[in-house]
Amino acid sequence: MPSTEDTSARPNATPKSGQRDERPWLLILLGAMGIGGCAALVIGTVVAPLFVPDYNWVADTISDLAAGEWEIIMDVSLYGFAAGLMAIALAASHVHLGKSGWSIGVMSLAVLSALVIIIGARNEYGDNDNEGVVIHIYLVYGLGVLFTVTSAVMQAGLRASGHARAGRWLIGFGLAWAIMVPVYLMSPTSIDGVLERILGVFACGMVVALSLVFLRRGRDTRRAE
Repeated sequence: MPSTEDTSARPNATPKSGQRDERPWLLILLGAMGIGGCAALVIGTVVAPLFVPDYNWVADTISDLAAGEWEIIMDVSLYGFAAGLMAIALAASHVHLGKSGWSIGVMSLAVLSALVIIIGARNEYGDNDNEGVVIHIYLVYGLGVLFTVTSAVMQAGLRASGHARAGRWLIGFGLAWAIMVPVYLMSPTSIDGVLERILGVFACGMVVALSLVFLRRGRDTRRAE
């Protein structure tokens, strides 16, 4: 991904207003965890199909990898992604670059982390499972709404605090996500898998855009100390 921060906004790595109170190593750690969570999701999505017989990348979803004999591979990947989301929520709370909209984004990221954990821990995916309450589709709806909300409410704070490029990346991935979600929900099951992977790319794009902002803020603050 290209740089997410305007270099003109940070001459000589001088901390921005209020940035001197930020803990640089905390932001660096949390930003790295955000990127690591996306890496875990990508690695799990690539590796898990190798252990699932007759797995179809186009028709079979990522959720299908989180059930069955080798479910642990995808489950761990989902937990890693959830940890990355929570790390970014913590970093956003620590930095807090906006007003009420940014606060809503922080809460959205935290709830997204919880939803991903539930998806990984609950071994039902709406696949003709009639035992008990099937909630997978509602969790999917939650992901669809909250990633859209996160992009919409946090991009303004990024732009106002000198991270205009990151704001543009966030709104770009958010718009792509918002357009693709209804396409995915209304698509035939024969292409569910490939559409879900595209959505995964958009979700990771949003997380990485935020992660790079926190990494760079932590780095700039550390250099200025």
